[in-house]
Amino acid sequence: MKTTHVVIGVLACAAGVQPAIAKEGDFLVRGRAILVAPTESSGPVTPGFPGSEVGVSNSVMPEVDFTYMLTDNVGAELILATTKHDAQGRGTLSGFDELASTWVLPPTLTLQYHFAPEGKVRPYVGAGVNYTIFYSTKASDALVTAIGATDVKMDDSFGYTLQAGVDIDLNEKMFLNLDVKYIDMDTTARLRTGAATNTARISIDPIVAGVGIGFRF
Repeated sequence: MKTTHVVIGVLACAAGVQPAIAKEGDFLVRGRAILVAPTESSGPVTPGFPGSEVGVSNSVMPEVDFTYMLTDNVGAELILATTKHDAQGRGTLSGFDELASTWVLPPTLTLQYHFAPEGKVRPYVGAGVNYTIFYSTKASDALVTAIGATDVKMDDSFGYTLQAGVDIDLNEKMFLNLDVKYIDMDTTARLRTGAATNTARISIDPIVAGVGIGFRF
């Protein structure tokens, strides 16, 4: 009997939660913890390392995003985060757990469609563009030991982004957010060792999964 009363009480509390209701003119601010998981592929590091490939490590970091609701259903979201990744040897370079490291700054702008804007559970989908800046890129100690002092540069990337997520109300102003994105991200890495230059074309194409808390203003 007591269990029944508890269940009824929980359901009554849930029913009493007022939806945050994202509507035209609102700002939504979210803080997320994200996992950036590259689905990478690459060509060989040429001309010096035939038969080689380059992998890219996962990264976990915080992220902040801002959404402005253009209408009750349509929002524009700017996503800001920076993550650190290692370039790892594959194929004939598989002896190198780390070839180089880089920081990645990928500001991303998406246009979203929010379903059920007056509901307590509000799924959305989005698509947009991404510009990725690679910075503080450097060769690993193991690579320098093997081939000598090496300068590493990675070209910036411009591509598309696909997104899906859901906001789940916690109270009138605060909501839980679950979000996943696919980012088209390609770069050319250049390794200069003395007079020699080796290059590799890398498709990073990460899936970015995040969970966090949002607020409506």
